[in-house]
Amino acid sequence: MKKDFVAPVLVLTLICLLITAILAVTNSATAPKIEADKLARANTMLLEIIPEAESFEPVTANALPASVTQAYKSTNNVGLVFIVTADGYGGEMKIICGISPEGQIISCKTMEHNETQGIGTRVTDEGFTETLAGKDASLEGISAVSGATISSKAYLGALADAFDAFEAVKG
Repeated sequence: MKKDFVAPVLVLTLICLLITAILAVTNSATAPKIEADKLARANTMLLEIIPEAESFEPVTANALPASVTQAYKSTNNVGLVFIVTADGYGGEMKIICGISPEGQIISCKTMEHNETQGIGTRVTDEGFTETLAGKDASLEGISAVSGATISSKAYLGALADAFDAFEAVKG
């Protein structure tokens, strides 16, 4: 009876160890490629925000707002890019915003969101984000999207945090 119990447990343990070893080898072989792909996609997104940039380097500063998850500076000094999170109506929004050295928005895009389709998603449409280009930290003249007030306020709050980060790292 003991033999009937030990043999299957031993076989399953050996199978688990073998599968674990195979997964570890696969992960170590693919991790650098996955990381390089992530970096390439991130660089592509950054270049969509500031097309005039040659490349980007990460920026670190002690006084960045908590909502700013990443900051980058173009190597040819045409602007800074900030990735900011905000709590919209449907959950977290992830926004990427480029700001010129003069302190004006170059371009903004929504990377991720969970806003209500057809209502809250209007803040992610190009019609709204195009109105942001050229605006400074005052965000004057930008009004909330009708029916999507919470989403709009979250988006504008994220932009305000991006400008706070800009002030912390410029120069």
